[in-house]
Amino acid sequence: MEFKKAPQELVDFIMNKMKDTNCDYKKMFGYPAFFVSGNLFIGVHGDKLFIRLSEDDIASIKNRTKDVTNFEPMPGRAMKGYVVLPKSLYTSDSVFKEWLDKSIKYSSALPTKKSKKT
Repeated sequence: MEFKKAPQELVDFIMNKMKDTNCDYKKMFGYPAFFVSGNLFIGVHGDKLFIRLSEDDIASIKNRTKDVTNFEPMPGRAMKGYVVLPKSLYTSDSVFKEWLDKSIKYSSALPTKKSKKT
């Protein structure tokens, strides 16, 4: 499956926002992705910024912002626990920080994933 290239502006944005965050960086399908305790918590896919949240936080963010959608890396195949943040949310420093902090807290509390040996 061929994925569309991420806008450089979005890649630069997420790389800049994550530079002072205690997390691991990897590329997934050629896109920036960030992990805490081995768990993916935020990343880019195509022209979308996705984030991992608890079920309660997903309900809350969807109630507050109607443009938040489930993250579907392939049409019809949603990844449970992940949503796409619209640009209106991630370009607001305070709003983005609020959801990023919630994502890191939630993802850090999940069981640590061991890295796969290659």
